[in-house]
Amino acid sequence: MAIPTPDGFPLAGTLFEGDGRKPLVLISSATAVPRGLYAAFAKASVEAGARAALVYDYRGTGGSVRPKGWEKRIGMKDWALRDLPAAAAALDAIAPGHEMVGVGQSYGGQALGLCGISGRFKRYGMVATMSGYLGDLNDRWAGPRMMLVGVPLSYLFTDMPRWMGLGEPIPASVFRDWARWCRHRHYFFGDPSFAETARYRNVRTPILAFGLTDDIWGTPKAVAALMRRYENAPVEERWISPEDAGGQQIGHLGFFRSRFADVLWPQFIGWLLDATPVTLGERRKP
Repeated sequence: MAIPTPDGFPLAGTLFEGDGRKPLVLISSATAVPRGLYAAFAKASVEAGARAALVYDYRGTGGSVRPKGWEKRIGMKDWALRDLPAAAAALDAIAPGHEMVGVGQSYGGQALGLCGISGRFKRYGMVATMSGYLGDLNDRWAGPRMMLVGVPLSYLFTDMPRWMGLGEPIPASVFRDWARWCRHRHYFFGDPSFAETARYRNVRTPILAFGLTDDIWGTPKAVAALMRRYENAPVEERWISPEDAGGQQIGHLGFFRSRFADVLWPQFIGWLLDATPVTLGERRKP
């Protein structure tokens, strides 16, 4: 489906509908990850009784290609301030006023605090959501790869090339925003031009945050640095290990792969749709 945004940038989305009466589910992706990764999870949510589930691509990524003649700068903040609310409005139009829950992986979880519509979500589940500050990661090559290779390349290309290994191509302007924030100890909270970070204090939506013990980016320190910003929201933080996943590695992006459909998804979907308590993984204090 085509999703309109207030500034006219068209977003690509995939809608899954059912005849269930449980909440609508909006799924917001990680950086440089196309919506297709989340399609099976969205379908599983509908099969579990969700009224509908929507996955979408942020502007400049996946199917949300830059329109011909588009000259406005695409910033990473646009994904949270413009695209997430537009996707939520498109999903809301399916069943106006129906209860809605959200799912965010990595940046998709960061976006809840920025979007300005956190009150629309009854619950919000996060997977591998953390501060991107390079000093909190366990990937010693992330900094050199981003700053010494990525940033110079970003001035040569409109979109970051796939061979850089970031995932799907993203706008070079988005990459520069991301790199600038990742250098700062306080991530985008240290950006004086990003006033919308103050919205984090307004979030009161219950949050379930899953960390992955084999995620070299979403380390406990990085996750804690982000979760403490949701200071007025009830946050339940749980850590999943490969042992919880049948001995399989999960990593930063693995949770939504179909091989974990029977192991990791049922409790998460149960919490999202019915607020069923979760026992998966180890509970830790945020």
